[in-house]
Amino acid sequence: MNDLRPDTAWLTTFYDAWSLGADAATVMWLRTALLAGGGVAAQKEATRMFSEKLSANVELGTMILTGGLGNDPRVAADHTIAHYGPTVRANRARLSRRK
Repeated sequence: MNDLRPDTAWLTTFYDAWSLGADAATVMWLRTALLAGGGVAAQKEATRMFSEKLSANVELGTMILTGGLGNDPRVAADHTIAHYGPTVRANRARLSRRK
């Protein structure tokens, strides 16, 4: 075993976090544009956004309190990214399709 080999698991975590951040920034931009337009679509999106954020944070809080994220910081980061990632990617895809 080579003790000088870098731990690539953290590199994967950093890349996944960066990717999630880029997707989240895109969602924020697309939502801001939609909300600025006003109307029924903006009201529905605001309600959806609030509901999703509240639900996701309660779920993650429950995982934290019950030990579902584990004891290792990198594993906890991976679980957190995996928790938020699918919803953020789905929102990016959905909002990108809007015309």
